[in-house]
Amino acid sequence: MRKLLVALALAMPWQQAAGEEISSAYVETDADRDCVVFDKAGSDDGDYANGVCPGYRGYPVLVFAADLRESVFYGFPPADFIDVPWQSFETFNRAAGKAEWRISSHDGKAIPFATIRRWYVQAEPAEEDKEIEVLVVSKVGQPGKADGCVVALVLATGKPNANEMARKIADEQVRDFACGADERVMVGEPMPVFYSEGKTQN
Repeated sequence: MRKLLVALALAMPWQQAAGEEISSAYVETDADRDCVVFDKAGSDDGDYANGVCPGYRGYPVLVFAADLRESVFYGFPPADFIDVPWQSFETFNRAAGKAEWRISSHDGKAIPFATIRRWYVQAEPAEEDKEIEVLVVSKVGQPGKADGCVVALVLATGKPNANEMARKIADEQVRDFACGADERVMVGEPMPVFYSEGKTQN
């Protein structure tokens, strides 16, 4: 029943409020220059580093890196970062430095509700010298809600319309997406394996 309700919801585009405008802002993040590391591995703790970076107009970006993989959370996280989920691809990967923020402007307020970011994902071992490009659509965690998570994956390699598809998903589906309950949207095949660990696992 839950999947049926989700399918129906995805088939019915999110309705914009009267007078609302949706626009994009592009934010470039240089981890070495812009981010502050708040936790990292010690000499005997493996290889990981967690940092907080500036996002769009006061909305932070949390970047978690471990074993040549990254997980990114946009917006305001749960208290003390305890319940921030690890969401990443199974094989080695890295996110592009620039993210597209989708912003809703209405009644003098501008609220970022989604991000779109290109990821470079190592292909399966048989083709480990190749990278697959995927656009990751994420919900931005709002103050007091901490409801951020990955909503959709759009295969970008060889897909000239991938950006348009990612924006359509962001604008029509992200705001009604229930992290931890709704099924993640997947567009394109073969899609690299993506997994979640933590509170918003789905």
